[in-house]
Amino acid sequence: MRSARRRWSCRRTAPWGVNATVAKAASGAADTVPVIAVTNLARTLRELKSHGVWLLGADAGGESLVDADLSGPVAWVLGAEGGGLRRLTRESCDRIVGIPLAGSVESLNVSVAAGICLYATRAARARAAHG
Repeated sequence: MRSARRRWSCRRTAPWGVNATVAKAASGAADTVPVIAVTNLARTLRELKSHGVWLLGADAGGESLVDADLSGPVAWVLGAEGGGLRRLTRESCDRIVGIPLAGSVESLNVSVAAGICLYATRAARARAAHG
């Protein structure tokens, strides 16, 4: 997720956590991006909304990422690989945004989708800052 001032990651509590394998795969990002484990995702999403953060759910069938308004404080919400966003999580999102895919590609690995969404957010903000 991304706040207005800081980048941080929030994940549902899982038994594995950020171990040496995860830290190595993150190529150093695990040392610079705080990871916050939550036990109640719905409550965390409500709290983010109460602080003015727009929740953007990444899911096929939503508005195109190319056309999405990525300004202001936003948090990306991504579902599990294979299952996507759960119904209640999807309903908690302010908007659903899809990554346009071409050819025979039907879906993306969740880490790839996260990277694309975060890059698109950063690029849109850089374009806005340069006028």
